[in-house]
Amino acid sequence: MAAAFRAEWGRVVATLIRVTGDWDLAEECAQEAFARALETWPVDGVPRGPGAWLTTTARNHALNRLRRGATETAKLRELTAMSGPPETPDPPDVSGVPDDRLRLIFTCCHPALPLDARVALTLRTLLGLSTAEIARAFLVSEPAMGQRIVRAKRKIRQAGIPYRVPPAHLLPERTASVLGVVYLLFNEGYAASGGADPIRGGLCAEAIRLARVLRDLMPDEPEAAGLLALLLLQDSRRDARQDAAGDLVPLEEQDRDRWDRAAVAEGAALLDAALRRAAPGPYQVQAAIAACHATARRAEDTDWPQIAALYDRLLVLTPSPVVRLNRAVAIAMAEGPEAALPLLDDLEADLPGYHLLPATRADLLRRLNRPDEAAAFYRQALALARAEPDRRFLARRLADLGPVD
Repeated sequence: MAAAFRAEWGRVVATLIRVTGDWDLAEECAQEAFARALETWPVDGVPRGPGAWLTTTARNHALNRLRRGATETAKLRELTAMSGPPETPDPPDVSGVPDDRLRLIFTCCHPALPLDARVALTLRTLLGLSTAEIARAFLVSEPAMGQRIVRAKRKIRQAGIPYRVPPAHLLPERTASVLGVVYLLFNEGYAASGGADPIRGGLCAEAIRLARVLRDLMPDEPEAAGLLALLLLQDSRRDARQDAAGDLVPLEEQDRDRWDRAAVAEGAALLDAALRRAAPGPYQVQAAIAACHATARRAEDTDWPQIAALYDRLLVLTPSPVVRLNRAVAIAMAEGPEAALPLLDDLEADLPGYHLLPATRADLLRRLNRPDEAAAFYRQALALARAEPDRRFLARRLADLGPVD
C-alpha cells in the first residue's frame, strides 16, 4: 500500500486537478481513494492496475461530491464523460506534453507565486509530502510552511492560473523553479526525509523521467541537461548505498563494481555537452562534483581538491548553509579535519535542528581521535535525526567509538 501511495499519488492528484480545477477537492478525493484501498485491497487483493483503480475511485468520489453540491458545470460534465477505460491516455494539451504531472509542476511554478511557495506546493501536491516534511526541507516551522501552501493555492484559484505547460517563449521564466522541484523530488527519493527505507527508488526514477522530458522540452537550456546529468550520476550508486540489512553504506565503503556504469557514462556525456555551452549553473557544478566521485575507481582516487574548488564555485552560485557544510566536508577530505572544524562554527545559527551538522562535527572529531567529543556530537545528531536509517547509522558510529566518558 505504501508503495502504491508513493508511486501513484502524484498521478492521481494531477489528473483530478486537471478535470476539476479544484486543488483541495483533488487532494481530498485522492486521500479517500487511498483510504478505500486500505480497506479493500487486504481483502480483495491488489488490483492488476493499482494506479487505474485509484484514479477511477478518486474520480468517482469527486463526481459524487460535485453532484451532492448540485454543481452542473462544465467540469462536472467533463468528469462524467470520463467513462472509458482508465488506461485510455488523455489527449495532450496545447503544449504537446501529454503528462499531467509535468503540467502540474509548471502550474505550481507560475511566476505569480513566490519561489519558495512554488516548490513547496509542488512537493505537497505531486509527492503528497506532509507539511512537516516540507517544512524540514526548507528549515522553517510547520505553521509557516502551511500558510505558504494555503496562500499559493488561493493565488492559483483567484488569478485563474492555467493548468498547462506554457508556450516555448514563456518557459525561461519558470525554468529555475521547475528544475528545482525535480531536483527536490529526486532528493526525497535518494535520501528519504522519514520512514524505514532510506531510498525511495520510485521517486528517483520519476525524477529522472521528468528531467528527461524537461531536457527534451528545453534542448537549449544547459541547466536542464546539467540536472539530468546530476541525477543520473547520483542514481548510478543506488544499488551500492544499502547493505543486505537495508542500512546505509558510506560512499567511501561502497562496492564500486555495483555502480551503474551506463548511467555514469550517460551523465558524464550530458555534462560535457552542457559545459560546452559555457553557461555553468548550479546543477552543472553539482553534476561535476558527482562526476568526480563517479569516475574515481577507488575511494582514495577521488580528487578532493577539485571537489573543494567546485564547492567554492557552487557557493557563489548558491550561497546556502547546506552548500557551506558540504564544502567543509570537501575541505576536510582535501586538507584534513582540522582545517574544516572552524568552518562549522559559523553554521550553528543557520542550521538549527539539522542533524547532519553535529554528525559532520562528530565525524571530524572521530578522525582526529577525540572520541569523547565525537560521542557527544553523535548523541546530539541522534536526537535530531528522524529517518530510521540515519539513526541506525549514527548509532553504529557511536558504538564504534567504544567506551567513552
